[in-house]
Amino acid sequence: MLRLSTGWIFILIIFIAFSFLLFNVTAEVQEVKTISDVLNERANLEEIVISKNSLIYDRNGDVVSEVFRDANRIYLPYEEIPSVIIDAFIATEDQRFFEHKGYDAIGIGRALLQNARQDGIEEGGSTLTQQLARNLFLTHDQTYNRKVSELLYAHELEKNYTKEEIIELYINTIYFNNGLYGIEAASRYYFNKPSERLTIAEAAFLSAVPNNPSHYDPINNSEQTKLRQEWILTKMFEASYVTEEQFEEALEEPIVLNVKQKTDLYPDYVTYIHQEFKELVAEAEGYKEKMLQATSDAERTSIEQALQERVRQLLASGIHIETSLDPFLQNLAVKAIHRQVPDSDVQASAVMIDHNNNEIVAITGGKNHKKFDFHRGFQNPRQPGSAIKPLLVYAPYLDTFNVSTQSSINADNVCFGEYCPRNYGGSQYGMVSLTTALKHSYNTPAVSMLDQVGVDTAFQYVEKFGFSSLDQRDYRLPSALGGLTYGVTPLELTSAYTTFANDGTYHPSYGIRSVTDQDGTILYSWELNSVDVWSKETNDKMRSLLSEVLKSGTARRAQVPASYSGGKTGTTNNYYDLWFVGLTDEYTTGVWVGKDKQASIEHLNDKAPHLLIWQELMR
Repeated sequence: MLRLSTGWIFILIIFIAFSFLLFNVTAEVQEVKTISDVLNERANLEEIVISKNSLIYDRNGDVVSEVFRDANRIYLPYEEIPSVIIDAFIATEDQRFFEHKGYDAIGIGRALLQNARQDGIEEGGSTLTQQLARNLFLTHDQTYNRKVSELLYAHELEKNYTKEEIIELYINTIYFNNGLYGIEAASRYYFNKPSERLTIAEAAFLSAVPNNPSHYDPINNSEQTKLRQEWILTKMFEASYVTEEQFEEALEEPIVLNVKQKTDLYPDYVTYIHQEFKELVAEAEGYKEKMLQATSDAERTSIEQALQERVRQLLASGIHIETSLDPFLQNLAVKAIHRQVPDSDVQASAVMIDHNNNEIVAITGGKNHKKFDFHRGFQNPRQPGSAIKPLLVYAPYLDTFNVSTQSSINADNVCFGEYCPRNYGGSQYGMVSLTTALKHSYNTPAVSMLDQVGVDTAFQYVEKFGFSSLDQRDYRLPSALGGLTYGVTPLELTSAYTTFANDGTYHPSYGIRSVTDQDGTILYSWELNSVDVWSKETNDKMRSLLSEVLKSGTARRAQVPASYSGGKTGTTNNYYDLWFVGLTDEYTTGVWVGKDKQASIEHLNDKAPHLLIWQELMR
């Protein structure tokens, strides 16, 4: 009986132990992953993302800036890769490429035998697929562990992609030294022409580089590159990719490099376009709205970082940014500023807008502006002086009271409580017309008009322009004379003046026409919104007033032969800033002159560089 009990107890213990073991084994089996699962966890094999150059174009469709960070790559789809390039790499790197499944057993065996003889890793036996796997996912360490990983990745690549897709990825990812990835970037850099125009000799010459990019650098080691080119041509001939005649001609053809540096023109304009692109993405993808709703600095910082990362991703995806840049006017603006403002410590900025199409055609960031430096065209709010009067005072006054341009206003000195503005030099002019008051830029009439309209009412007009640096402290009478807390940028003020060219309706102006992918599909474009600021009747009166400023007022030196021209000067206290913003029937242009660290430029006032720059541009 005791034996029977002991037996049952033993069986029960074994059963419990077996059940426990079975439970754990089942759990372990459920955790087992396939090689595909493991590799996909480490790298996304199903969607390989390769950085590509983005391009910025001017209004004529010409590339003005190539955008890339570490990898200069112009991606080519398979059908656009020259066959001679494919032939060169297959002949020299992987003659059985279209037959194997990612690895070549014969090649591996040959490599193992060679390595055994040399007592080290001298030969890899890697297929093009293995090399692609190494370029995409692995290091270039010469170890057997890396070789095994390379084989596994290559096998998975062959399962997920066609041979054509693999050779496309390979040709676009191989390194050609000097920061160049892919045959197209290499061809354009070393020979200054697209790869489709390469001769057989040139194609073989470039195909030599990826084997050892620094050793076969076409610029510094061209003799070594030429030797490998001859070996490549021999392999191509042996594999019947070229005829004997082609082979002989290619051997004899001299290789003449024509190195072309990265295209990076018009740094002032391109710097602005990068900022506008960021704003466009923020608007289109909701970052701007999130920023407005953020309740803490930490949250705003997080949103800003996410936006910057999104912009970086887009620029690495190979987008095309079409702009309204007019190269002639951009160059003219830069040169005019240098001519009229020779003083080394004085800066200037100009903005030109095609107000018929709401397009920024030129914008300068300052003298000798370098790409991504501080940009005085859109990053430099300054007090506008009297240049604010048409927007904040005269148009609201005319719109509110519907008076004529010849109606009278008091131009004597006057006090508003403790605030007592004075005209330039303290002069008093008695009762004058609105035309006279504006064209001579009298101060006291402007303050009187703002007082009559009401500060809040007048600012309701200006708020429609979206000036980014307006402050609640600006809602006071001294603002009639441009005494703003921070001020406005040349771009903001010029854009606001386009309202005078559009019957009192404000249309925001942009430099970007559209953003497309490489296939031409539009990804982003601005929604062309508008807002009515004042009536057409008011606008017609303002155009008349602004015209008199050039005909017989403070801007006589800026006169141009145009069917219409009008504008307004602005000078801030102590001559810290000189402004002129004006328009013709085609363009609205604004010019600012001053020092970065506010200081007097009174010595330039009589020379009127702001007027002469404007005149040069608007002729």
